[in-house]
Amino acid sequence: MAALAGAALLSGCGTSAASGQPQNQMPAMPAASRAAEANPNLDLGTSLGGQPAPDFRLDNQFGQPMSLSQFRGKVIILAFTDSQCTTVCPLTTASMLQARQLLGPAGASVQLLGVNANPQATSVADVLAYSRAHAMVNQWDFLTGSDAQLEATWSAYHIAVQIQQGQIDHTPALFVIDQRGREQKIYLTAMAYSSVGQSAQVLAQEVSSLLPGHPRLASQQSLAAIPAETPTASITLPAAVSGAPVALGPGRPRLVLFFATWLSEVSDLSSELTGLNAYVQAAERDHLPQLVAVDETVTEPSVQAVRAYLRGLGGLRYPAALDTTGQVADGYGVQDQPWFVLVSVSGTIIWSHDGWLAAPALEAETRRA
Repeated sequence: MAALAGAALLSGCGTSAASGQPQNQMPAMPAASRAAEANPNLDLGTSLGGQPAPDFRLDNQFGQPMSLSQFRGKVIILAFTDSQCTTVCPLTTASMLQARQLLGPAGASVQLLGVNANPQATSVADVLAYSRAHAMVNQWDFLTGSDAQLEATWSAYHIAVQIQQGQIDHTPALFVIDQRGREQKIYLTAMAYSSVGQSAQVLAQEVSSLLPGHPRLASQQSLAAIPAETPTASITLPAAVSGAPVALGPGRPRLVLFFATWLSEVSDLSSELTGLNAYVQAAERDHLPQLVAVDETVTEPSVQAVRAYLRGLGGLRYPAALDTTGQVADGYGVQDQPWFVLVSVSGTIIWSHDGWLAAPALEAETRRA
């Protein structure tokens, strides 16, 4: 991580003749600010003191060479992104795009940049595939390069990148850089689906403070912690394609699959989803828990894109729903995509699994639980 300097508070002496209170008493923090500070899933940013942002030269998703310095005059939102990430990176990508959208026409003065943080998938094709999967091809420049170029860039921004048990781990950092190329704030993305929109608003507010006229945001929401929807809560979600809303909660055991259509970048998503029809057949025959799929819509390009994709599969034998707020994923403890959760009749999580499982393996797990 970048070194973060603490700020010292300077206080004067004396008392106020009118109130009898010390003049150096700090005003109470507004309730909204206190709520935002107390939100465990939201990083309000840490100042970097306006130090010069290290320059670099890498290639974007079209193979075009680019440097950070060429974007002087614009505010830059710079994220370090794994080109094959299925965990926190899609949340970061969604929040930075939403932040620019919140700025309206002023968003034209904002440049979105990603730097590849996957040492095993560094080709231009890799960053193009991620950009396509997240509908970002013409929304940002996703940069990559040789091992030496990427390692030098990671080091310059204090980004830790490592491979553990075949998984890529990296600092989930996002930087705001002003028009003169100075680092203003660093943010760390939390693994919380419900806070994507809040993170976007925090980013947009910081960018607005750097733009001429400080443009107002198109919309704002509370930054207080958003309650999760746990398996003990009875809820209904909108159907992903058609039909009645999809019910979740206690009353019957369920096998819940959390997924996103952008998984097609890293897996044969259509085959995985249609292959689960075999589990449905076994569940009906042997009275196993019902399968319900939940799309993590907060990280999708659009609801329409989700519905179009699922319609193109030719029919799933299990209901699919939209988690448009991320509260269900957070309540069920989702940390990756895809993510299976087996829930008891009382709403207790019995078992969870990260990654795809074939129908026979799912049948075995549900019988064993």
